[in-house]
Amino acid sequence: MAAKRQIVGLGGYPVPPDGRPLWEWIASLTGKEQPKILFVPTAVGDQPEFVTWFEDSHAGLGDLATLTFFPFPPSDLREFVLSHDAIHICGGNTANALAIWRVHGFDAILREAWEQGIVLYGGSAGMICWFEASVTDSYGPQLAGMRDGLGFLPGSACPHYDTEPLRRPRYRELIAAGFPDGVAVDDCVAVHYVDTEINEVVAFREGAGAYLVSGTGEVPLPVRLG
Repeated sequence: MAAKRQIVGLGGYPVPPDGRPLWEWIASLTGKEQPKILFVPTAVGDQPEFVTWFEDSHAGLGDLATLTFFPFPPSDLREFVLSHDAIHICGGNTANALAIWRVHGFDAILREAWEQGIVLYGGSAGMICWFEASVTDSYGPQLAGMRDGLGFLPGSACPHYDTEPLRRPRYRELIAAGFPDGVAVDDCVAVHYVDTEINEVVAFREGAGAYLVSGTGEVPLPVRLG
């Protein structure tokens, strides 16, 4: 039987209070009581304060580890990554992270992890990296369309839909100009994909949601309050 492929994309951090209900729910998707959870902070240049945040926010949820690429990744990169039950991709600069991952073959390892049933999750950059295309501030605050994501999930994605004023008009503008249709997600909202289909949308803040966006407009998705 093929493994259930799962991705959880978060529209953005923070998730009050420190995201505990969210992190507990994601850990439960692994089916393990004490899952091995790997944190990947490439998009913020492996800055130690983000590792501290991960360790504090996920304390007690399982066996925690961090994968860094500076100055170089571990020699047993593939074996190390695939030994985990969940992989948390940090927010930050999506384009920079993708470039570093591809140099070291981590993009292929992530696909292997996904196909083996390891739960992949993250917010902002950790959400949009899984799609074919996305709206990103990787190149500056003006926002740009990026078409070279990992491509595990079809179409495009836009995070921070309700908290950054430029996001909604820029995404609609890009789609009107031929950008792939996709999903837009507010902060504090998680979209759970099983294989390449949306299984459910869970909001950890009242009034927040997610939307299917196309050239004809946007359609709110059903939301469960977490």
